[in-house]
Amino acid sequence: MKIVLENLTKIFPSRNKKSSDEVVAVNNFNFEIPDGKLIGLLGPSGCGKSTTLYMISGLQKPTGGKIYFGDDDVTEVSTEKRGIGLVFQNYALYPHLTVRQNILFPLQNLRGADKMSKDDMLKRAYEVAKLVQIEELMDRKPSELSGGQQQRVAIARALVKMPRVLLLDEPLSNLDARLRLQTREEIRRIQKETKITTVFVTHDQEEAMSISDLIVVMKLGVLQQIGAPQDVYDEPANLFVAKFLGTPPINVFDGEVKGGKLYIGDDAVLDVKNVPDMPVTVGIRPEGFVLDENGPFKCRLSNVEVMGRDVSIVSTHPASLNPIIRSIINADHKVEPKNDEVAYTLKPHKVFLFDKETENRIRF
Repeated sequence: MKIVLENLTKIFPSRNKKSSDEVVAVNNFNFEIPDGKLIGLLGPSGCGKSTTLYMISGLQKPTGGKIYFGDDDVTEVSTEKRGIGLVFQNYALYPHLTVRQNILFPLQNLRGADKMSKDDMLKRAYEVAKLVQIEELMDRKPSELSGGQQQRVAIARALVKMPRVLLLDEPLSNLDARLRLQTREEIRRIQKETKITTVFVTHDQEEAMSISDLIVVMKLGVLQQIGAPQDVYDEPANLFVAKFLGTPPINVFDGEVKGGKLYIGDDAVLDVKNVPDMPVTVGIRPEGFVLDENGPFKCRLSNVEVMGRDVSIVSTHPASLNPIIRSIINADHKVEPKNDEVAYTLKPHKVFLFDKETENRIRF
């Protein structure tokens, strides 16, 4: 099911009764979610991603704009008639019901032409339980399940109605690190098997990048960039996107372009012939540094962290806007920790320039 968001806007009134200032949670959002794809809505807390999800679900009404499921305008359609499955952050399972009863619950509420026989409901429930691999847990109560198992029950309950759209609101945030990894892989497997259009909300960029077909990066209710995860990482549209994506985060510097060369401090570190003379903000990915004793970019060495296949070099530079600079290099290269200085050449495709005022990307 294709989803189209057209000029979608959500404005909340001020919480302060003495103030007339409104809060724009989502601002003129335009996006087409392709049929059968998994989309990651990504951004920091307060960026509007959950509000967008709730408007798609019908739990919140847009202040302006339209929502289409396929060719159907569902902007004014109630939640129960949209054909959506919704999984909340806290799972929202009924504690007094068994797993089987929790999964059956949405089917038991169907009326009219959609009403199913008891045998058909049980068959559907077991099919979905098998899909999420909990068929052996059907007689247990939620309190007898691990966090990961409860999450699977919540997904099964959302899928049992065969929804047109599956909506997941930070579904992994209550799980420990190992379970998060395992469960996000399960979500991707289930989505691929069912081919249900899925919107996955998270603030964790690693989660979004690992399982999404497309990621949508948001900031303060405004769409920043849409694209395949690797494309957005490799070609950030602005400084916010560059800083939000990547672990370790991108290294940011004050820089200046003079005579077709990029200067960081006193060092001319890269040729940028197509950029006019101007002050710039420079972003360098941690993997964008190449150890070179004769390299033009010199930093003060602080520490060398051996991580197995890679080495993380921690250094500082007067022009750095981060407290430290983190460079990731192959462990085959040896760095002497007792040295005071480390020198690099830079990989041009891992270096990004941004306008000081607008923070938009400057191509070179």
